[in-house]
Amino acid sequence: MMEGKGKLGKYGPDLIRIVTGTVCMALAVNFVYEPLGMVTGGMSGLSIVIRRLTGRWTGFQMPVWLSNLLLNIPIFWMAWRIKGGHYMRMTLVANICFTAALFLIPVPSAPQKDFVLAAVVGGVLTGAGLGLVFSRGCSTGGTDLLGAVIHHFLPYYPVGQILFVLDCLIIAAGAWVFGIRSAVYAAVAVYLTTRLMDMIVAGGSFAKLAYIISDEYEAIGHAVMSQLGRGVTVLEGTGMYTGRQRKTLMCVVDRKQISSVSHIARKIDKKAFVIISDIREVQGEGFVEKIQS
Repeated sequence: MMEGKGKLGKYGPDLIRIVTGTVCMALAVNFVYEPLGMVTGGMSGLSIVIRRLTGRWTGFQMPVWLSNLLLNIPIFWMAWRIKGGHYMRMTLVANICFTAALFLIPVPSAPQKDFVLAAVVGGVLTGAGLGLVFSRGCSTGGTDLLGAVIHHFLPYYPVGQILFVLDCLIIAAGAWVFGIRSAVYAAVAVYLTTRLMDMIVAGGSFAKLAYIISDEYEAIGHAVMSQLGRGVTVLEGTGMYTGRQRKTLMCVVDRKQISSVSHIARKIDKKAFVIISDIREVQGEGFVEKIQS
């Protein structure tokens, strides 16, 4: 009994954030994006396209929740074999919560037609939801996992670029099916989503710099490289007080991955000393953006 309470206390805050985040995302999909045909990328966006096409071709509109579930099954199977571990378990929980919320939340029969309001509301709900989920070191699956799987087989392509291409293809499909107007307002929603998600996950910065001091630096470094696909640099350091030489890991990661870095370090070495800072600009492999002042 005490062990069960301990696990609930340990994972309870994570589950609350994941459930809250996925409900916000499902509200955006069912109340805003699906009724107005606004495709903002991701598997939920592809599911909206599939719903419209199945209705047009067969007369039966496949529900978004069902398409999302069917699309994610093979992706999770491949990703589980590649990644494994705590990240995949929590991501599976987040995907189940998101799919359940899509199933339970009804789609309005007479949706409003204000695209400006829809872009704002949808962007805020999705940004808040993704921020809550990403802050717990996981995702809802979909294109995030698919990007990681593709990167595993094509490591010379950065994950960020892979995700960008996947989302562009899905948004282009949405523009083809629903028209340019919906695509333009979907782009506005994506911008708002990104900005709000940044504020929640990483304080608005593009990337994060992590320094990790630990006797288990080799295990932590290999875990970061294999699980997150990011490079790690080993620095030599000497403690002024003890005079002891220590290895320090330096790693630059995407804003969505910083929680995973902390989880990896703490899981391997609970005494690991982790320093995290914002980065204004990153140039080089794996990072293609600059942070605006």
